[in-house]
Amino acid sequence: MGIVKIFYKDDCIVCPLAKKLGDHLREKNIDVVDYNVETADGLAEASFYSVMALPTIVVEDGMENGIGEWRGNVPKMEEVLEVVGRA
Repeated sequence: MGIVKIFYKDDCIVCPLAKKLGDHLREKNIDVVDYNVETADGLAEASFYSVMALPTIVVEDGMENGIGEWRGNVPKMEEVLEVVGRA
């Protein structure tokens, strides 16, 4: 099964929607990791994924291959579940 990585910033006006999406995905037993780009760890991870817009949501398969991403917007949960299901 895939993993969903959510990159956010505290003062981003759209990011709370991304974090809420993450909560809903967790309720469906999807692995979700949140990264605050204002922390050293979050910024390092964001640099690795070339995050330039917030929120950014990345879906990876079990081998850490990127299989889906949304940058600067929040997808519908069904879209993410479809991609995660391919992992």
